[in-house]
Amino acid sequence: MYKEIAYYDGKTGTPDEVMIPFNDRSHFFGDGVYDATIGGNHVAYLLEDHLDRFYTSAKYFDIKIPMEKQELGKLITELLQQVEGETHFVYWQVTRGTAPRGHAYSKDMQGKIWVYICPSKAGNPKQGMKLIVRPDTRFLHGNAKTLNLLPAVMGTEAAVDAGADECVLHRDGYVTECCHSNVQIIKDGMLITHPDDNLILRGIAKTHMTEACRRLGITVIERAFTLEEMYDADEVIVTASSCMCQHAVEIEGKKVGGKDPETLKLIEDEVIREYLEYTGRKTLLDE
Repeated sequence: MYKEIAYYDGKTGTPDEVMIPFNDRSHFFGDGVYDATIGGNHVAYLLEDHLDRFYTSAKYFDIKIPMEKQELGKLITELLQQVEGETHFVYWQVTRGTAPRGHAYSKDMQGKIWVYICPSKAGNPKQGMKLIVRPDTRFLHGNAKTLNLLPAVMGTEAAVDAGADECVLHRDGYVTECCHSNVQIIKDGMLITHPDDNLILRGIAKTHMTEACRRLGITVIERAFTLEEMYDADEVIVTASSCMCQHAVEIEGKKVGGKDPETLKLIEDEVIREYLEYTGRKTLLDE
């Protein structure tokens, strides 16, 4: 069993053992896309949904994935079985391929698959998050899960420096998403969430949470909301595969949420129920 495992273009080993060619286009251009999920009980959560998004992202940038979706899913599952622990971070990406540095690329270039899996922990829905706010300075391809993450890196570092957990991004006062998660609000018993357009990534956890709301009879409104609406919301919910559904208690040092714990608990319980059923786990958190 590995403590953590790495894979590149057919080669498997530890992250220190697996070497990447110098001419891989990821090094020069960040030329690739990725996806990630949480693993529970050695099952990659919602793997089919994540693979669908992964192949959509690659097609968006004309990147040719060198294996079919079912084959990649089998590879990820087999690698996950080889890593110690009960909960894992499961990450994979495809780069356009290897070639001497040049912006233009060959149309027949085959992509290179990377996988990285390591033990991790699920976010605790009962633990409130602290958030900060920054302008969204990314380019207009937020709907594809590209490797170009420098704005997210800087926003996350700002959150760490401020003693916060995540950074909320906005364009001209309208909330888009966070650096590595989606953000939604509850107001008057309704869930308000940014529509899946080119400004945000269509979060798998976000999608499944909205589906959970509909099963529960909670109205879902897909529209952009303002920073003012977020500060005034009854609850603020952050969703990502790693934390699934976690509420915020503070934004920029100001207390937020806490006004509709009943609706929040309904959503949290349903999201956790789906995860436990899918993975076969008994509890969300490792004992």
